[in-house]
Amino acid sequence: MTTQYDKEEKIIYVLDAGFVKLVDFMGGDLRAANSARVTFGGASKGEEKDKLLIKYLIDHAHHTPFEHSVFQFHIKCPIFVARQWMRHRMCSYNEVSARYTEVKDEFYIPAEFRAQDTNNKQGSLASKDFNNKELIKIYGESIETSYKAYKKLLDAGVAREMARGILPVAQYTQFYWTINARSLMNFITLRADGHAQYEIRVYAEAIAQIFKEKMPWSYEAFKVLHEK
Repeated sequence: MTTQYDKEEKIIYVLDAGFVKLVDFMGGDLRAANSARVTFGGASKGEEKDKLLIKYLIDHAHHTPFEHSVFQFHIKCPIFVARQWMRHRMCSYNEVSARYTEVKDEFYIPAEFRAQDTNNKQGSLASKDFNNKELIKIYGESIETSYKAYKKLLDAGVAREMARGILPVAQYTQFYWTINARSLMNFITLRADGHAQYEIRVYAEAIAQIFKEKMPWSYEAFKVLHEK
């Protein structure tokens, strides 16, 4: 996975110019345990019993107590990744608008290309047959041409909301993403899976790393369940 973690800044750099940054966090493992015990009018019974309760809740799909822990992230990713990301609807998004701001010259350039998987219409496979140097040149020239055309349209007085239509989905976008731990686990389950596209999978792995740091008991129970 293409990631680099700056723990002091709480940011994980992803791909060639993307990142995942934890902006805010509320709750934690104890919050989930207490949210479950409140149904019986109880509270924490100590670390070991709380850990066992967390494991029981995840093993038996009692997920509502995890909705009381909330993460807010600042995400920078290619638009085609963001469009997959935003299919997850049990969360909140606010994205930078290319109507209000001029798009920067920031586009995702893959390190190498993958071939189409003939057995999976939405999948891809590593290939040793590609001349990646030549393919990346073609890819990069196309992006450069589209961005130059975008700038020319702006210089001619065309509105940003119209000029942006010429830009490719490799363009980087940014958004704030607020999500509870229950929905976060669902996101990781689907997007860190081996069948997910590589470019979103590296983001899901980065988010899983932050989830592990903030809610280690929950992460461990979640991880063990999915390794069975």
